[in-house]
Amino acid sequence: MLKVKVTSIGNSMGIVLPKEALTKLKAEKGDVLYLVDGPEGLTLTPYQHDFEKQIQVAEKVMKKYRNALHELAK
Repeated sequence: MLKVKVTSIGNSMGIVLPKEALTKLKAEKGDVLYLVDGPEGLTLTPYQHDFEKQIQVAEKVMKKYRNALHELAK
């Protein structure tokens, strides 16, 4: 378990993540991280929670408009 402290950053509040946490998250300066609300509380993750659903919708659209997309790709 890593311990972080809430601190003032300008007019806002924030936390500084230790290098070990950034390594585990595979995150670098400028990356977006997501706080996901779950049954055990908040989880910090580099993955967008609804990304898989978005991919499924995109695949459905691509299948439906396959011929049009093929023509546009020429």
